[in-house]
Order: sequence, then C-alpha cells, then structure tokens
Amino acid sequence: FPQAGETLEQAAIREALNVRTGVGLFDGSPLGKIEVYGPDAAAFLDLMYVGTMSSLAVGNARYGALLNENGVVLDDGIVARIGPHHFWVNTTSGGVDRTLLAFEEWHQCEFPDMRVMFVPVTSQWGNVTVSGPRAWNLLDAAGFDCSLAPGAMKHMTMRELRLRDMPLRVLRASFTGE
Repeated sequence: FPQAGETLEQAAIREALNVRTGVGLFDGSPLGKIEVYGPDAAAFLDLMYVGTMSSLAVGNARYGALLNENGVVLDDGIVARIGPHHFWVNTTSGGVDRTLLAFEEWHQCEFPDMRVMFVPVTSQWGNVTVSGPRAWNLLDAAGFDCSLAPGAMKHMTMRELRLRDMPLRVLRASFTGE
C-alpha cells in the first residue's frame, strides 16, 4: 500500500522491511485446507506425499510434496497431525481442488478398501499469518496463551485451543522464512 509520493516498489520494500524488523499480518485464508479422517488416514497420506506422514506425532507438522504418477508436483503444503486418525492438510490456494480430486481418485480407484475420508474446509477456517521478530509481542498483547510463545512452541508444531470462545488452530511454521 503505497504512501503519498511512494512507488509500488518502494512500498513493497518498506513493508518487507517492517515485517523483517517488526511484525506483519497476512490474510492467508484462501490457502487450501482439507481434513483427512479415518483409521487408514496416515497410511493413505504416506501413499500420496513424498515423505512419511504416518510417523508424525500428534501436534506435529511437516512439509509435503504431492506428486502425480509421473513425478510431477501437483501441490505442496504443510500436513499436521491433529489426532491418531485425524490430519489437517494445507495446500496452495489454487491447489486445493486438484489435491482433493487426487485424494478422491486414488482412494476410489486404487485404494478403495482404505478407511479414510476427506473433508474440504477452506471456507470454514480463516488464516492469519503473523510474521516478524515482534510477532509474539502482538499475540501476547492480544491475549494469546504463553504456551504459544516461541520458547514454548517448537517450529512445525500445531496446537488447538480457544481464545474468547473461538476455536483456533495455531501452526508454527515458516511460510516466509524462519
């Protein structure tokens, strides 16, 4: 958002510097979100992603690349384990539909005996990304629990909690760098 007399490039540099030295907010709500449930959810995700999602402990997350049968990347994002049979899959904004279609196709055509289901929830959950060295100062002032502070919550972990009766899922990840 350029200020008076500022070019778009100058505004971008100023805003990036502000986030790198202070704090910035980003509305990431359009990022895709799919919940994956079932006793075979972990095994199914192992078949879909490069890497092993079944080894994730509850509350942990990892980056995943979803490939097609030719090895071409369909999408990438972060997969978090909410419970023993419950995963939270985050995709790119434009990739949620093709990710869900890939899940459904492979489940129906190749792995129909797997007990797993997929629920698209992109529009049910907002996403506010808080970045920068003063991110915790902002969250602390807003009343967030100290268990979410950088020293208390490890990188690539997720917690479910409530803030003023609002359900939250807090994921500590680095979309924009550590």
